[in-house]
Amino acid sequence: MNYFRTAILLAGLTGLFMGVGYLIGGASGAMIALAVAAATNIFAYWNSDRMVLSMYGAHEVDAGTAPDLHRLVAELAARAGLPMPRVFLMDNPQPNAFATGRNPENAAVAVTTGLVQSLRREELAGVIAHELAHIKHHDTLLMTITATIAGAISMLAQFGMFFGGNRDNNGPGILGSLAMMILAPLAAMLVQMAISRTREYAADEMGARICGQPMWLASALAKIDSAAHQVPNMEAERAPATAHMFIINPLSGRGMDNLFATHPSTENRIAALQKLTGQSGFAPTASDGRSSSAWGEQSPPRRGPWG
Repeated sequence: MNYFRTAILLAGLTGLFMGVGYLIGGASGAMIALAVAAATNIFAYWNSDRMVLSMYGAHEVDAGTAPDLHRLVAELAARAGLPMPRVFLMDNPQPNAFATGRNPENAAVAVTTGLVQSLRREELAGVIAHELAHIKHHDTLLMTITATIAGAISMLAQFGMFFGGNRDNNGPGILGSLAMMILAPLAAMLVQMAISRTREYAADEMGARICGQPMWLASALAKIDSAAHQVPNMEAERAPATAHMFIINPLSGRGMDNLFATHPSTENRIAALQKLTGQSGFAPTASDGRSSSAWGEQSPPRRGPWG
């Protein structure tokens, strides 16, 4: 159902793009819009990962510089049947994480220092598994495409304001151009956010299956959501268009799944994960309250970010 809903929303976004192009320049305008979308998507396909990692000052780490983090990502990637992604660390006190890359073979997982310092190893495993689920579902490419198309729609709508009003026969006219300039970007933004919310639920479920314990991710989401609204992420504030990439929105406050939210409400996500607990394929919780490890170990009581 999540895949079907995403396909419908993406088709609607593409149709909106073509429609705006048609209103501006007729059939030729629609074809020009399609060509612009293809060009911008090709650029985003090859460059988006480098751009966003640079924007957040992320530096790559390996088994020598961050052995625990690198080992955890490697273990989870193996469980997910994925190639080992590149691992990046962001010097940011807000606990958060995102994945990027055009495909599983060229993917990267980036986590903040705040995330590593504030979560237990099991919780960190849940977060990384969620990001690996995005990679496995090719969500990193999908959201890049939707963001690119939404931005191109806004650009075309602006062009319509300048050129549409002068086309008495074919164009939408001045009033139509003004309405299109306002409504088209708004509609594109709503569709983009709806796709983002849908993919988050799917990544939560797949992430829970990768790490083997839904409540690891649920516990992590609760902690990140609480801290994300107390600790500012200045890089995200300067680039709010990238907020949908993070596991928890680094900008907005709590709330329901509304039309203008890039993420589902954390309460709804935790409730969905709780429903998965006890289903076949998930590790049980130990009788003393400690999590039973997906790798056949039992983690000790919390003593720091690595358990």
